[in-house]
Amino acid sequence: MNESKNFNKYFNLYLIILFIFSLFYLQIKYNVGNDSTISEWLINYEGGFTKRGLIGQIAIYLSFLFDINLRTAILIFQIFIITIYYLLLSNFFKNLEINKIILLSIFTPLFILYPVAEIEVLARKEVFVFSFFLLYLTLDKIHYKALYKIFILPILMLIWEPVIFFFTFWFIIDYIEDVFTIKFFSIIKYFLTYLPAVFIGFYIALNPITEADHLKMATFLKDNFNEDCYMSCALLLNKSTIYQQFSSNFPLYSFEVFFRYSLIIIIGFGPLIILFINSQIKNLNKKIITLLILPPIMILFLMMSDWGRIVNIFYTFSIISFIYLYRKKILIISDKLQNNILTKLLNKKKIYIIFFIIFSFGWNPKTSLVGDVGTNPLWKIPYNASKKIFGFQSFRIFQNNTIIQWHRKYIE
Repeated sequence: MNESKNFNKYFNLYLIILFIFSLFYLQIKYNVGNDSTISEWLINYEGGFTKRGLIGQIAIYLSFLFDINLRTAILIFQIFIITIYYLLLSNFFKNLEINKIILLSIFTPLFILYPVAEIEVLARKEVFVFSFFLLYLTLDKIHYKALYKIFILPILMLIWEPVIFFFTFWFIIDYIEDVFTIKFFSIIKYFLTYLPAVFIGFYIALNPITEADHLKMATFLKDNFNEDCYMSCALLLNKSTIYQQFSSNFPLYSFEVFFRYSLIIIIGFGPLIILFINSQIKNLNKKIITLLILPPIMILFLMMSDWGRIVNIFYTFSIISFIYLYRKKILIISDKLQNNILTKLLNKKKIYIIFFIIFSFGWNPKTSLVGDVGTNPLWKIPYNASKKIFGFQSFRIFQNNTIIQWHRKYIE
């Protein structure tokens, strides 16, 4: 009980700190003209239907309704959804029964820290997906879950259509919790609840935005809000077809890219993989779970160049699903975990603390698949914030000494 109380205290402090930095960086990004945190939210339906246009259209309506700048409407919207997400996380992990490996799996830089460490990802539209997935896990009636999939999943498709590649997480949890059975009519009835979302997915795939419609949308933004359709908004045209989404990645592939991301996934997912291996799950074989989850994710890696984001999204679904099943006593962590090599190495408190700090706060993946691994977010997040607040490029008192020169070269 004391461990749970301590976890609650420190985890909520962690969330509060990240939330404060999120608000600070969102305010900075408010005036940036080359960043996807804003540009993705500019996509709208003023030129006709297009993927990912729902939230931008709502922001436009809010802007007109309250007579405020479009960026202000977007900023308010972003703060609102991030606040909801952090509140849901706080409630979801409350009073969690923990061990050292679970702590590492929660504080990995692939999870909550990632959008703050790699601010290009901050307030991207997947935060809606995470929030609604957490809300789904609070439903306890089968008919509520059916209504959710009929009405909410289509909305998520209109917000961020790659969510379809993560539908397997809903499916696996539903199967394990006996939401449906392996009988013909039960399966048909269950999969019909996904039909509206799947229909929207096919419609989006088969109806990419045309150059004329994209120009209408861009002209509307310029005429009404003096906003350029840049970055994610501009890429909407360049990567509108399925072929373009696959082919645009081909020139970026290299042995270095695959090797780097293999290490990122093995290391970042490491604690969760150890927990998964050393656990038993009722009603479903772990090999089947793996076979259901991995193929859609592999397709998404081939379609998107933001591999850091994919890893973050994949990990977020994975850890939330694991903890949910663990809390419901559907997933049982075996005593064999105590015999794991990592568990044995981390038995000593000092060694564990050092490992925890390095693992959790010493690195993070970059957004793009060609980006190198980021270093030391524990230092860089407050350091970069302080540079914006005080308006300096480095600490003046140490302006040109050896330490600062090394920091510029290897850390910044």
